[in-house]
Amino acid sequence: MNELLGLSIGVVAVAALVALAVRPINRLAWRIENALSLVSATLILLTMLLVSAEVISRKFFNTPIPGQLELGELLMPPIIFLAIAYTQSTGGHVRMTIVIDHMPPAWRHVAEIVVKLLAIAVYAVLCFYSAKYAYRTWQYHDVTMSPPYFLIWPSAVMVPIGIFLTTLRVYLEVLHLLFPTLLPATEPGLASASRAE
Repeated sequence: MNELLGLSIGVVAVAALVALAVRPINRLAWRIENALSLVSATLILLTMLLVSAEVISRKFFNTPIPGQLELGELLMPPIIFLAIAYTQSTGGHVRMTIVIDHMPPAWRHVAEIVVKLLAIAVYAVLCFYSAKYAYRTWQYHDVTMSPPYFLIWPSAVMVPIGIFLTTLRVYLEVLHLLFPTLLPATEPGLASASRAE
C-alpha cells in the first residue's frame, strides 16, 4: 500500500512539473518517440535477418546459430515497447468508440479525459512494477536459460521506458483536451487527442 501511495505522489509531482513546461516537454517527447520508433523498426529488421540467417544456416550448413531463439525473445520487448508511445502520439492504437461516438460532444470530451486519466493510472502502475522487475534482473545478473547466456535486464528495462513515455504522451493529450490554448493541436504528437475532439 505504501508503494502505491508513493507512486501516486510521484505521478502528481511529475504531472505538475510537466504542466509547467508543457510545450518544450511535448517537443522533446515527440523527438524521443520518433527516435525510439526508428530503433524499434531497426530491431525488427535485425530480428528478421537473424531468423533468416538461422534458417539458411540450418538448411545449408546443418549448423544452428547458438542463442538465436533467446536473442529473438529478448528483442521482442524493445520492439514493442519502444514504439508504443509513438503509436499513441500518431493515433495508431486500435480504439473502440461505439459508446463514445453516440455521446453529445460535451460528454464525449469528458469521457475522453476520464478514459485517458484512467489509462495514466494503469500505465503508472505498470511502469513502476516493470521498473522494479528490470532492476531486480539487473541486481541478480539474471540471464537466459541456455548458452550463450544473455543478460535479461537490457531487454527488461525497455518496458518501463516505453510505458513511461506512453504515460507522458497520454498526459500531454489530457492537457491538450483540458487547455487547448496551452497545447494547441498544431503541436507534434497530438494526433490521438485531436481525433478525440
